[in-house]
Amino acid sequence: MKDDRMNTDSSKEPEKCACEGQAKAGRRDFLLKIGLGLNAIAAAAIGIPIVGYALSSFVQKFPLKSVSLGPVSNFPEGTTRLASYRNPYSRKWDGDTAEIPCWVRHISNNDFQVFAINCTHLGCPVRWFDESKLFMCPCHGGAYYQDGTHAAGPPPRPLYTYEWWVENNELFLKGGILPTLADPKV
Repeated sequence: MKDDRMNTDSSKEPEKCACEGQAKAGRRDFLLKIGLGLNAIAAAAIGIPIVGYALSSFVQKFPLKSVSLGPVSNFPEGTTRLASYRNPYSRKWDGDTAEIPCWVRHISNNDFQVFAINCTHLGCPVRWFDESKLFMCPCHGGAYYQDGTHAAGPPPRPLYTYEWWVENNELFLKGGILPTLADPKV
């Protein structure tokens, strides 16, 4: 009998709950799915802006529009005057920031130069000094001659110019985007 008992006792192993293996597998699968989901969200958060930036160069969102600076008589011959125009792509909440200033130089007859107000060094607004016939940048001492070419200081290039034309005795320019090195005509 002893042999029978021993055989029966030794053959019995502690019973395992059938649900214990399922619980571990279920938790592991759940955590795996959570991890994959969080990684997918992180990849989208990083990848979508990068893809958008890469593809944005193929899309021209804002074509230049013609903007009037006023009648030619507002700009006497031989003078340089400050003018401004409203950005054609402004919204009502832009307020005064939608007004874009520019310098207009009337050379003779219907010959003009229209300069962006920003210095080509770091973008500070330049001022015109009629006494010295120079544009001066107050930030770092940059200077430009009256034709916009570099005179002195750190600016690496001449003032940016707008494309302009005269129509029905009124001065127009292509506005909407400030002229920069991104403009192929600069």
